[in-house]
Amino acid sequence: MSGGGRGGGRPPARPDARVSLARALSKLGYASRSRSRALVLAGRVSVNGRVVADPELRVDPARDRLAVDGRAVKPVRRLYLALHKPPDVVTTASDERGRATVYALLRPGLPWVGPVGRLDRASEGLLLLTNDSRWADRITSPASHLDKTYHVRIDRLADDALLRAMEAGVRSGDDVLAVKRAAVLRAGEDGSWLEVVLDEGKNRQIRRILEALGVAVVRLVRVAIGPLALGELPAGEHRELTVEEKAAIDAAIAGSG
Repeated sequence: MSGGGRGGGRPPARPDARVSLARALSKLGYASRSRSRALVLAGRVSVNGRVVADPELRVDPARDRLAVDGRAVKPVRRLYLALHKPPDVVTTASDERGRATVYALLRPGLPWVGPVGRLDRASEGLLLLTNDSRWADRITSPASHLDKTYHVRIDRLADDALLRAMEAGVRSGDDVLAVKRAAVLRAGEDGSWLEVVLDEGKNRQIRRILEALGVAVVRLVRVAIGPLALGELPAGEHRELTVEEKAAIDAAIAGSG
């Protein structure tokens, strides 16, 4: 008989699970990677009882004992939040100019979470936050092509020529920017509301496209990320994703690969 007997050889080698120390703290949900790096450089992090000042040191989060200020870092519950970002709030943990940030909108006592992508200060709508860095990376990866849907009010009446120009793409600096789809939602005497779908996420993409076409954006609201809709979530409020919502996003990412 082959296999299954005693002493049948060594167990298969465990894949190398080591990552940088800063990334390990992020993967465990302790802090963002940039904040974790700062903690390490400040000499506040130890590995297996020894203070380490190198944020690039390779560690195994499942085997090595990590501590910050002498307190052990343990994996925290994975948290997936939907936030309705209002305008005039920045998507960052702190702002050197003292502007309000999305973190001021989160209820006290939550584990650390980081934004999944960004919305610029003037934009509003659906923003995801999580302490699951791998999940966040999958959503923001260019390979995912996860649709993001926006409702955009512009300062003029839209026509087919404008919509087709948005889909064809424009040059902005070193980038060629285009939308996946653009359609008119409704129009009035002083402007139009467009529905715009992106499957990539370059900085201020819609604003830059319309600016290149000579069109001003009056209001920009992200209303959906993949299958997850903003719905009736009030501005400034947040909630946890349901199990079904999280699974639907995962399925959308898997289906786009």
